[in-house]
Amino acid sequence: MTIHMTGTREEWLAARLGLLKEEKELTRRSDELARRRQELPWVRIDKEYRFETDAGNVALPELFQGRSQLLVYHFMFGPDYKAGCPSCSAIADGFNGFHLHLGNHDVTLMAVSRAPLAKLQAYKQRMGWTFPWASSAGGDFSHDFNVSFTEEEQRSGAIDYNYRRGGFVMDALPTTGPVADFAAMSGTDVPTYTRDRPGMSAFVLEDGVVYHSYSTYSRGVDGIWSMYPWLDRAPKGRNEAGGPWWRRHDEYGTAE
Repeated sequence: MTIHMTGTREEWLAARLGLLKEEKELTRRSDELARRRQELPWVRIDKEYRFETDAGNVALPELFQGRSQLLVYHFMFGPDYKAGCPSCSAIADGFNGFHLHLGNHDVTLMAVSRAPLAKLQAYKQRMGWTFPWASSAGGDFSHDFNVSFTEEEQRSGAIDYNYRRGGFVMDALPTTGPVADFAAMSGTDVPTYTRDRPGMSAFVLEDGVVYHSYSTYSRGVDGIWSMYPWLDRAPKGRNEAGGPWWRRHDEYGTAE
């Protein structure tokens, strides 16, 4: 027998209508925050960034692929990883369907990682993904947008991530738990794994000039993680009391 509260249809409807009022308030608040994101000042980018892509070595303006807006997902796949981060992989599973819609609305969606292009291409083929993916290997792009760090920065704790300094100092890195598990699933150790972080950044191209308009990190990417809005509406919610449960989509059923 369930231990969850039960009730009549009339009781459910009364509670549901009360929740609906709060949901509408949240929707209006979300609309307001979206407008405020768009009102942020744009920061001109004068530094030249180069990327390896399926089309060859290109500059940042070419990542726009002829469109005026660029959304970059900072995918955790460092140069020493054997495979992409499982969490980033779960997020990226949602890109296949909607990146085409964005492309027809003057927006290019692009994943960017520090791993060499050949690694990204092989992993992309394994996952069956079609969205574009660029390598920032050898450049400063990922570091400048606060999603990769040097070993020296990691050792000293001089890491600026999610708009604050500190965290993940080398001596304090976890040896067990989700981070250690994901590091192992990525074929590397915890220090190497955590020198890359997740995030997304938005850019606009006007009159040949690229501007940075927005970035978000850490749980800021929950909003683009397509499975979470569904889980938040499931009877038991995210149900993650035991920690991260997800795997790469081709690994379910392989756990012992």
